[in-house]
Amino acid sequence: MVTFFISMALLIIGYFTYGKFMDKLFSPKNERATPARALHDGVDYVPMHQQKKALIQLLNIAGAGPIFGPIMGALFGPVAFLWIVLGSIFAGGVHDYLTGMISIRNNGSHLPQLAGKFLGNLSQHLVHAFALSLLVLVGTVFITTPASLIDILLGGNVAYCII
Repeated sequence: MVTFFISMALLIIGYFTYGKFMDKLFSPKNERATPARALHDGVDYVPMHQQKKALIQLLNIAGAGPIFGPIMGALFGPVAFLWIVLGSIFAGGVHDYLTGMISIRNNGSHLPQLAGKFLGNLSQHLVHAFALSLLVLVGTVFITTPASLIDILLGGNVAYCII
């Protein structure tokens, strides 16, 4: 429990210090209209209530964590624990925030569109291919990791469990 409370303290400190630094770096303005308001079309750009946005954000952030956090901790030990805490502060949160801010400032464009706009058509196609590859890999991991864990826990007798 001591390491849990230390990690919670680090996450809170990271939020209030590094998070504020990142916020100052991008200097958001509340008067700037989001693409959902500026380009409202009832299909792709639709303003949402704060509660729905918070729920979607929670589901996006917490999706894989409760599944793979304990598995990675069991497989890799304390290194996974450090990666979860430090990676959340310095990589995951920053990536999500900055990507969202860049998207908002470019009319809600997604990453391949941004790559095409700033780096050219070839980069856009490469980012599309990379995103597709990552989706295939994520799907594969979601299937194989729990199956492998069950196989290890049952000593290789999964076939008997299914029958």
